[in-house]
Amino acid sequence: LRLDDLYIESFKVTDVKILRGDHLSRAIGRVAGQDGKTRFAIENATRTRIVIADSRIHLLGSYTNIRGARNAICDLILGAPPGKVYNNMRNVAKRMNERY
Repeated sequence: LRLDDLYIESFKVTDVKILRGDHLSRAIGRVAGQDGKTRFAIENATRTRIVIADSRIHLLGSYTNIRGARNAICDLILGAPPGKVYNNMRNVAKRMNERY
């Protein structure tokens, strides 16, 4: 991949919080959301692409956008309510639109 402003970051869900069994599955499900809704909301708000492969999460985008997406995903893994994460994403998207 040879684009100047494009970065890839990969991490495991267990790097954020040590989870096993059903708890790990629940955390992955929270990041994906019902029918991928949460994942798409984070992607659209932060202008990134998110790939969830087993317990690994890959983020593709610019450095600052990846940071915002990673913060939202980590909040979800740590147990924050999805509504709070959506609200934070809305604020981040609003700030990004003002900047550009």
